[in-house]
Amino acid sequence: MPPLTHGADAVLDELRRLSDARPLRAIDAATLMTERAALCGFPMAGAVSAGGACHILPVRDGVIALNLPRDADWELLPALLEDDQAGASGWAGLAAMAAGHEADMLIDRARLLGLAAARADRMPPAETPMAWMRMAAPAARPLSVGPLVLDLSSLWAGPLCGHLLERCGARVIKVESPGRMDGARRGNAHFYGLLNQGKQCLSLDLADPADRGHLLDLIATADIVIESSRPRALRQWGIDAEQLVANHAGLTWIAISGHGRGAPQEDWIGYGDDAAAAAGMCVAMREAVGELVFAGDAIADPLTGIHAALAAWKGWMAGGGIFAALSLRQVVSHCLHRERARRGDAMRLDLARWHGAGSGQVPLRAIDRPVGAVGEDNGALLCARLPC
Repeated sequence: MPPLTHGADAVLDELRRLSDARPLRAIDAATLMTERAALCGFPMAGAVSAGGACHILPVRDGVIALNLPRDADWELLPALLEDDQAGASGWAGLAAMAAGHEADMLIDRARLLGLAAARADRMPPAETPMAWMRMAAPAARPLSVGPLVLDLSSLWAGPLCGHLLERCGARVIKVESPGRMDGARRGNAHFYGLLNQGKQCLSLDLADPADRGHLLDLIATADIVIESSRPRALRQWGIDAEQLVANHAGLTWIAISGHGRGAPQEDWIGYGDDAAAAAGMCVAMREAVGELVFAGDAIADPLTGIHAALAAWKGWMAGGGIFAALSLRQVVSHCLHRERARRGDAMRLDLARWHGAGSGQVPLRAIDRPVGAVGEDNGALLCARLPC
């Protein structure tokens, strides 16, 4: 069983109870957390993440996790390590250079450069539960007309949230930029299809004032918005999430980030593996197997997507007016500390068994609704100027 599935399954159970959605009954946390690795043929994570982009690196005074998923990230390594040859010899040379630097200095510099890095050798204390989790759950009610969801997110956590809402009966519109589509489209086609099946596809160029107006019009009609942009990226286009929630009483806004809102962390880059390391997941694995290793495949992404879906559905059922900020790091920290407190040694035994056995086989979910091309539904959506 993958790490932290007990808590994730409890969240899915609550989502099933509130939505009474039949398509959601066949989905479990273990499948959601392992299906990308199975589809892509990723090996079991160790000191290298399952996808290969994130490595655990010993440095002068500790251990860090450095994630370099984009080609452009490698171009920044000379600035990170203050050496023109940094990155020229691949990960082996990079590890040798990093060993002479201090952890916090490397992490601070990486964040200034827009690279994803975190301590892998610490487990921060438990945080105050996320505000949305303290929201009283509304009574279950039959679903007549589901919510209208704008999915502005990309990659994994946000699209998974949108997928689960679509399974619950929501109408989901995936919004992409014509010049910057969801990067997951370039990955495994079946996995992308699983997360985005059944969504309408809209293309808007936010550099165009007319398209920005279209987006604001859509937001004004939406019940739920999902986004995973840094706040300053939205604000530069005149989109202030908190103000939009205040202006539209029925709106629930799901803001997914690597490390949370507020300065300075809202500007830090974070992906599933390094964010899990920042939350202490590598330390939990060391407690279980004796060494610092990654847990699962970008575990923070599916965990956050699952929690975000419940936050969105609860917000909609409560009548909106909800701004729910979920960070990859915070969600893993919450799940990790909750499971340690409740299961203790049993959790460590589960982690050890899972790591020793490998990821195993998971049922391959089918894609039962077509996945549209970028902007495929522009005509229908923009001409009708929602609601349709």
